[in-house]
Amino acid sequence: MIEHIELFFKSIFIDNMVFAVFLGMCSYLAVSKKVATAVGLGAAVIFVLAITVPLNWLLDQYLLQPGALKWLGPEYADFDLSFLSFIMFIATIATMVQLVEIVVEKFSPSLYNSLGIFLPLIAVNCAILGGSLFMQAREIETLGLALNYGVSSGIGWFLAILAIAAIREKIRYSNVPAPLRGLGITFIITGLMGIGFLSFGGMLTGGDEEGEPSTEPEPTSQVEQIETEKSVELANNTKIIE
Repeated sequence: MIEHIELFFKSIFIDNMVFAVFLGMCSYLAVSKKVATAVGLGAAVIFVLAITVPLNWLLDQYLLQPGALKWLGPEYADFDLSFLSFIMFIATIATMVQLVEIVVEKFSPSLYNSLGIFLPLIAVNCAILGGSLFMQAREIETLGLALNYGVSSGIGWFLAILAIAAIREKIRYSNVPAPLRGLGITFIITGLMGIGFLSFGGMLTGGDEEGEPSTEPEPTSQVEQIETEKSVELANNTKIIE
């Protein structure tokens, strides 16, 4: 349970897809002009990551890793299909994005029109593929942790685009210098928000581990150290005189 909670908060705040690794910046910048469209796209990203990361975990565990095909028989234990990882991951992502596009167009035509081309472009959103690749690189052990990582990574991306959309709506009524209007001030705010999210870096770190007792002598006070040095110096002078 602890590892689920730790992975959840770490994926949202510390390893945020936007502020930590700068993935999905195209959609983040283009669709963050209004809160309503940002919420719609963020929800779609959460859904796609929640489905594709566990599915790609299953593909990686039972098909792509070296020796993953041993469940078919001992003669398949030496097979290595890891070179197909990118193709299989992208195929899974594209399928889920098509499903999301069909559902959004059916139940919310206004949101579908607002998102425009950026809804099908979720298929090539590097944050989506990055979630599956990070899952593979970090060797997440169980399907439950993979689902947790997909959902929490999506929530992190959702919070990022929602926050910048809310700020950009307020900035419209601010006196921003002309050279910084538009993407200029957005990049500056994103950098400041990234610095803010970096402050969560020590949130999940523990204290010093209890180890074996140190064999080094405890430091003495300054007075004792001076007296010791004088004693050594006096002994050396005595030897010289003798």
